[in-house]
Amino acid sequence: MKTYEEKCSYLQKLMEKYTQENVVVAFSGGVDSSLLLKTACINAVKNGTKVFAVTMHTTLHTMNEIESSKETAGEVGAEHLIISVDELKEAGIENNPVERCYLCKKYLFQKMKDKAESLGVKIILDGTNEDDLHMFRPGLKALKELEIKSPLAESDFSKTDVRKLAEEYGLSVSKKPSTPCLATRFPYGSRLSYEEMKKVEKGEDFLKNLGLYNVRLRIHNDIARIEVDKEDIVKIVVYKEAIISYLKELGYRYITLDLEGFRSGSMDYFLENKREG
Repeated sequence: MKTYEEKCSYLQKLMEKYTQENVVVAFSGGVDSSLLLKTACINAVKNGTKVFAVTMHTTLHTMNEIESSKETAGEVGAEHLIISVDELKEAGIENNPVERCYLCKKYLFQKMKDKAESLGVKIILDGTNEDDLHMFRPGLKALKELEIKSPLAESDFSKTDVRKLAEEYGLSVSKKPSTPCLATRFPYGSRLSYEEMKKVEKGEDFLKNLGLYNVRLRIHNDIARIEVDKEDIVKIVVYKEAIISYLKELGYRYITLDLEGFRSGSMDYFLENKREG
């Protein structure tokens, strides 16, 4: 197993190689892609090449993420490009199929590849890390098919490693929680709509403003299931009246707290049970 220092050294060599020519970085504004963008920019300056940070303005992510990506790209000093898409209608994912992540990634990265070609760029880098390789990530297949490079995963960087190096670089997003697409809040097979996802966005923003870190509002028809870190469960109890009132205003009939706490990808659990059964 590589040490942290060995991983950093390997990442540096990789980025030095990739930035021998102009590159596109798939940039969401999260900690993974921000670290990738930072290392790409550092090496591009040495090599005299360009880095284009390309953000997809999608229907499945919040406006807060777009604003955050603008701020972080400015912080790093990268040239930032935003492409607006409507993958909910155009990627065949309206009914939230199990292969949603694959279909969506294939659609988005093909759009990004088209943009890269218009810029004369052959290499696209994304922020997949080592931990992602061991989770349910159908989208990884799309990245492989489109020949997208993932330097963090290639360097065996875990999420912990990513946050550590991001903090060493002084990136403001080093402690930023992950923000997966809003479709992950709904069961597979349920019809996705802009209206329902907007309600989730509002509900999660309300909860985050109470001082909660990891927050997911999982929706099961008219039931809102709240997931927060176990140490934050007591805060939900303290603010329960305000939470109940606000979420009911959004249209949810039953407001529940998941006693198991926050779990990344909890909507995928039934898939694992199905395979085991």
